[in-house]
Amino acid sequence: MNTAAPLLSVRDLVKPYQALRPLRIESLTIHPGEMVSISGLDAPAAEVLVGLLTGALLPETGDIHLFGRSTRDVVDSQAWLAMLDGVGIVTDRAVLIGQFSVEQNAAMPYTLQIDPVAAEFKARVAQLVEEVGLSRADLDTRVGDARPEVQARVRLARALALEPSLLLLEHPSALLPRDAVKAFAADVSRVAVARRLGVLTITADDLLARGLGGKNLTLEPATGVLRSAGGWRKLFG
Repeated sequence: MNTAAPLLSVRDLVKPYQALRPLRIESLTIHPGEMVSISGLDAPAAEVLVGLLTGALLPETGDIHLFGRSTRDVVDSQAWLAMLDGVGIVTDRAVLIGQFSVEQNAAMPYTLQIDPVAAEFKARVAQLVEEVGLSRADLDTRVGDARPEVQARVRLARALALEPSLLLLEHPSALLPRDAVKAFAADVSRVAVARRLGVLTITADDLLARGLGGKNLTLEPATGVLRSAGGWRKLFG
């Protein structure tokens, strides 16, 4: 049993949005070092949930505590931005600049001086790129010409750059070739274990969820209950 204080706690969440029914989450908790994958949320629902978990949106009812603080209580923009420093988000909605290199894109969380990358950040960026499963040979690759699995790792690198405690992944394998999913999952899992991150992945990709390990849950949209997906995988996996 994990006795550490939770990084994220959700209780009785209800949030109407542009869908037939509101988004509901009855109960969800993420501790340091815990890996949780959730299926049952399409792309619009996943975007809304990430907005709620980071305090960009507020629930209609229910409570979300991020790093021990209710998102309802964060009314100052500086306090909100400081809280967000503890969260890394991997999403295809995060824009990569295609004409810039892997190194330049990965350096953006550190500096605006990326043409060329400021000398004091080059070693840190190279180390970060290697950590997510790329090589130093990839540093000069133009992101617009890079394979989807390279682009996914650049997004992962940017999410990790500021040393977050909690990593949120929003359908991260949606654009990956099927033969690249398992390796990407392994790299995410390796990094999460090494950094003892709490990780929440929203995905419809069973291959990704199994590769990540940890808890695999399925959302019942009508009730908000998150049920273990393990039983179904034992029957049909």
